Amino acid sequence: MVAKKRLSVVMITKNAADLIADCLLSVNWADEIIVLDSSSTDTTCQIASEMGAKVYSHPQWPGFGQQRRLAQSYASGDYIFMIDADERVTPELKVSIEQILANPDDNKVYSCARLNLFMGRFMQHSGWYPDKVIRLYCRERYQYNDHQVHESLETQGAPVVTLKGDLRHLTCRNLMEFQQKQLSYARDWAKHRYEQGKKTRYFSIISHTLGAFFKTWLLRAGFLDGKQGLVLAMVNAQYTFNKYAALWEMTQIKSKNNDEKKSDLSRHL
Repeated sequence: MVAKKRLSVVMITKNAADLIADCLLSVNWADEIIVLDSSSTDTTCQIASEMGAKVYSHPQWPGFGQQRRLAQSYASGDYIFMIDADERVTPELKVSIEQILANPDDNKVYSCARLNLFMGRFMQHSGWYPDKVIRLYCRERYQYNDHQVHESLETQGAPVVTLKGDLRHLTCRNLMEFQQKQLSYARDWAKHRYEQGKKTRYFSIISHTLGAFFKTWLLRAGFLDGKQGLVLAMVNAQYTFNKYAALWEMTQIKSKNNDEKKSDLSRHL
């Protein structure tokens, strides 16, 4: 009989004092909880420590991917369940995770459906459900990539098994705060693409923006999510506009600087 695997719940945080307690309560059955904090100025670390988590600090922000990798390095469990402070494991998902730990297959990774909150409604469409994310995996075999934003687990081609039960995600409790996060994500996305040498054209800003709206509203049946679905379609369009407009601006500045250098060089010849 295979011994039950030990589970380490791992999360990265920053100023999550209003969220972290309920998150930790939903996973307090794990063998250990690892919290890697990034210069919180509120009581996040204190709350996590008082609730039994092992708290570490890494003030320099290397991006989401590298931060998750560093957080995982502090874990000692056989399996990792990666979670964010604004997420909660439902009872059904807990049972499903424990079943895997009792009958593990290290050659597989495990995903779960996220039920995302947007302006008071848990969205059932709009591309926000089931929103499957890979979160449970063998610690020694897998880790996250080093992307600054939109990081993901390096599965090495392993089969992905879907767990039963939802991971509740308090994605948007406040629209303005959500928009601030989206703006930050858009900036990081554009910076990452720019550093990779990627470019975009002016027309692409418009086409991608319109495409994001219609994909959310029509193709992903956002209209079935009522008023929130329409607002989300607009928010997705705005986020997409910000991404591509920022990348276009960066390429324009680079092009202008190159032209000025060539002009200065020609004057000195």
